[in-house]
Parts: sequence; C-alpha cells; structure tokens
Amino acid sequence: MKDLNPNKLYHSIGEVADAFEVSTSLIRFWEKEFDILKPRKNKKGDRLFTQEDIQNLHIIFHLLKERGFTIEGAKKKLKENKDDTINQFEIVQSLNKLKNFLLEIKGDLNS
Repeated sequence: MKDLNPNKLYHSIGEVADAFEVSTSLIRFWEKEFDILKPRKNKKGDRLFTQEDIQNLHIIFHLLKERGFTIEGAKKKLKENKDDTINQFEIVQSLNKLKNFLLEIKGDLNS
C-alpha cells in the first residue's frame, strides 16, 4: 500500500483507491457493505475520506485481501470483535514496519 499524506484532512476516492491499489468502484462497494465507512460528500457528491475512514479501510483491506476473509466473514469479525481485530491489525502493521526496518539495515550492511 502506498502512503497518503497524513496531514491532509480529506482524500478523494481516487487518491484512496490509488493508495490501496484497488479500483474506485471497489472502494464504493466496500462503503456500501461496511457501515464503519462513512466518507463525507461535498456538494457535487464527491466522497471525501478522513484519516479515520482510511484507518477503517486499512482494517477492511487487511481482513479481505491479506487474511482472505469473505465480505460476510469480515463483517462478522468487525461486529463481534472489532477491538481485537483492530489490535491484531496494529500488531501486524508494527511487525511489518519492523521487518522493513531490519531489511533496510541488512541492505546497508551488504552494501
């Protein structure tokens, strides 16, 4: 996943789709399926995603794409164990950051 500017208040659906490397139609589909996604809409109807929306998308993406849950399975997991799911997601993120850091150090040592 590509990084989004954390200082920006709102991100367009195009920016979000690019960051997650998925289509905008998939983002719209997830918005309909998961009630934790509630992007604001401007007067033209364009979706504006907050940092909270993006964090929720991270969790949905993690469940569906990385852990292989079905839509229904992911909904159930979020409904029954949202806090546990968020904690597990945060642990995975921390471990991935640590892994990337260690790989960077390894690359520096091999240079």
